[in-house]
Amino acid sequence: MPRQLGELEDAVMTRVWQWNRPVTVREVLEDLQQERSIAYTTVMTVLDNLHQKGWVRREVEGRAYRYTAVSTRAAYSAALMNEAWAQSDNPAAALVAFFGMMSPEQREALNDAIRIAQRATPEGGPAGPAAPAGTTQGGAGPEGPGR
Repeated sequence: MPRQLGELEDAVMTRVWQWNRPVTVREVLEDLQQERSIAYTTVMTVLDNLHQKGWVRREVEGRAYRYTAVSTRAAYSAALMNEAWAQSDNPAAALVAFFGMMSPEQREALNDAIRIAQRATPEGGPAGPAAPAGTTQGGAGPEGPGR
């Protein structure tokens, strides 16, 4: 299970996920600077840390790296939800409480997801996560990025 991203890591990964293409430190820096004062070296360090943790891969381009997400935000969110649910001593009660917190729109999205998952598996059996059990897109290991 991946550990939850820190606040700055999440801000950086949000851009990498949204842009869905290889990005440079400079591009992320310029976008982050619209919201906060931040140094180039800080963004460079965060991206390097994310690379070391397995969240992004990088390729050299000239004198800089281009970073690409290893997994999707959806896979990251699913892994966090699965881990939280697995930690409960009463998973059914945890799900009931979680569903009770959902907005009508979220409940409708959940119903849509259940219908899709049931169609994607033989005889409507359990579908499992979007990626193979214990992995994330890009082939990360059982604990995903941050292992």
